[in-house]
Amino acid sequence: MEIKELTRAEEQIMQVLWQLQKGFVKDVLDVLPEPKPAYNTVSTIIRILETKGFVGHTAYGKSHEYHPVISKEQYKTFAADKLLTGYFDNSVNRMLSFFVKKEKIDLKEADDIMKLIEKLKEK
Repeated sequence: MEIKELTRAEEQIMQVLWQLQKGFVKDVLDVLPEPKPAYNTVSTIIRILETKGFVGHTAYGKSHEYHPVISKEQYKTFAADKLLTGYFDNSVNRMLSFFVKKEKIDLKEADDIMKLIEKLKEK
């Protein structure tokens, strides 16, 4: 199954569903920060996520309990690959250099990451 990119609003809802593991629209709304969006907005976004294949539901009469179909780990892998190929010419070195320059990671962390990559290459 092909994973599609999420909008910021869709990703925010998915973060909540990943955290909750399952829930009704009201449960998702309860976790969202203030100012809270309208119930109908959250409901619409969840239905869009269902159309995109990210969310499934169990029906209880007219109520639907939603659950993630795509795991956070699967989306994380997709997003990291997209970042790497789209902005860093598929070069981990370029990506790490960028984060070091922006002070998002320090040199020790970068060194640890490079060692981990080398270990993974050996396997």
